Amino acid sequence: MSAPPSTVPAPTGPSAPSNAHRAVRVIKIVVNAGVGESGEARTKAARVLEMVTHQKPIATRSHSTNRDFGIRKGQEIGAKVTLRGSPAVDFLKRAFEARDRQLDAESIDRNGNFSFGIADYTDFSGLKYDPQIGIHGMDIAVELGRAGYRIRQRRIQSRSLPRALRSTRDDTRTFLVQILGVTLLE
Repeated sequence: MSAPPSTVPAPTGPSAPSNAHRAVRVIKIVVNAGVGESGEARTKAARVLEMVTHQKPIATRSHSTNRDFGIRKGQEIGAKVTLRGSPAVDFLKRAFEARDRQLDAESIDRNGNFSFGIADYTDFSGLKYDPQIGIHGMDIAVELGRAGYRIRQRRIQSRSLPRALRSTRDDTRTFLVQILGVTLLE
């Protein structure tokens, strides 16, 4: 059996759900750095992701050919890292510190997932500018859910997610404000 998706403590107090399994948690975080070309630029982006996430990134490939940009189908044009569990929560806290603990409320979708970008890797505390790398930003996509979300992904008896297990935009707003201390910009 695998470990729970995150180590964020369940909320306590009058607004906390009575059942600990109803608490919203971080399922996964995907950190993507797309540069649009292969070669040295993609290698530098992969190095930045490795410095920031402390995990080895994989290459992302183009899905189609675009002659105007000189991109062929299947060409490596970026890098990404998928984080789960406690490393995901730790990275999310550091990423929000890089953004001054602010998030635009419009970046939360109706399923409770959200995404945001960081313009430069030097915004993270402890990282300094490296002239050999240059300036590289990244996109961060976060999926939130409740215990039992795996019902839709399992191989045997998979089915659609019941309404009680779905997280909503309001659940995500509460999670961000109470657990992570994020200020939502309206």
